[in-house]
Amino acid sequence: MSAPLPTLSPAELARYSRHILLDEIGVEGQRKLAAAKVLIVGAGGLGSPAALYLAAAGVGTIGIADFDRVQEHNLQRQLLHGTSSIGKLKTDSAADRLADINPFVRVVPLLDGVTVKNAMPLFSGYDVIVDGSDNFATRYLNNDAAFLAKKPLVYGSIFKFEGQVAVFDPARGGPCYRCLFPEPPPAGSVPNCGEAGVVGALCGVIGSLQALETIKLIAGFGEPLIGRMLTYDALRQQFNTITLPRDPDCPLCGRSPKITALHSENYQTTCETPAASTSSPSSMSNETHPLEISVEETKRLLETNPNGTVLIDVREAHEVEICRIPSAQHIPMRQIPEHLGDLPADKHLLIHCHHGGRSMRVTEFLRSRGLTAVTNVAGGIDAWSLQIDPTLRRY
Repeated sequence: MSAPLPTLSPAELARYSRHILLDEIGVEGQRKLAAAKVLIVGAGGLGSPAALYLAAAGVGTIGIADFDRVQEHNLQRQLLHGTSSIGKLKTDSAADRLADINPFVRVVPLLDGVTVKNAMPLFSGYDVIVDGSDNFATRYLNNDAAFLAKKPLVYGSIFKFEGQVAVFDPARGGPCYRCLFPEPPPAGSVPNCGEAGVVGALCGVIGSLQALETIKLIAGFGEPLIGRMLTYDALRQQFNTITLPRDPDCPLCGRSPKITALHSENYQTTCETPAASTSSPSSMSNETHPLEISVEETKRLLETNPNGTVLIDVREAHEVEICRIPSAQHIPMRQIPEHLGDLPADKHLLIHCHHGGRSMRVTEFLRSRGLTAVTNVAGGIDAWSLQIDPTLRRY
């Protein structure tokens, strides 16, 4: 037997009066919102507007799962946080902001984020999961854990000027994320927002739509985006809806599933800079000039063989103005082909960018053109700022 819905106080009835006036919500729907528990994975670009609107709507318990701290470059799009929050845990910043938005809402900070170990017990304690993640590893983990816990997953994603929203709920007959994309793309093949950029207001559009879908699921009105995906093109100001059929051969929710539990090896890729490692990628290769090395190995080569090593920064000019490694030569990625003849074939070229995606493409391009002594710097200048020189500004 389900627990009785909470009674709303006069102050709550006044606060939510515009909701209650709607026949589709009314007092009963508002009481359902007050009783609901929603987990938001990621207090960033999508999680910010979703959390703000869900708190304002009166969702009784909101879990915020994020292990990161607020950085200056977040503020262009992550409106949960302000300048005074820089350096604070995002969960703490979010809790302060949401308490100010609505004191009737309970916020649960989850400092460990979502992991393979905690996903199942965590998801089982919530009614709806809102995916505000920004990398494929977490996205697939959220999808798989939500399916196994039989919880609806309100999915959102953004890229440059485009966004997507869907509700993955196989328990109600809909598809899951793996019905659409059975496996994640190869690491580095899809740039993240730190590499490609994103317009801040787009996060507001998509995150708000995620909040709206969540409210519909809880209060039980309208037609949630189950079996459908809403796509948004901000440049043309155009929405489209596409049908998402359930894949009978889906590795997770199909007739003969291959994924029946969470295993860490299925969720390895990430678009964030990896933490410092005790081993260097070069130690796993017998090449004279390995395809990729760590920032620690890069620093060692620059110090021990400065005449035979050249560090090349392939970021854009405005990125170099934010921060740079003093010894690096700057050649933007798009200008590499025209500078091909200027690159010294008798020296070891170390290529770096922001996170390592663009520089890997440049490394592979140069090797295809006959320059064999070319190596990518894993993690780029972001890893350098974390592990070598913390005075560099991160962005």
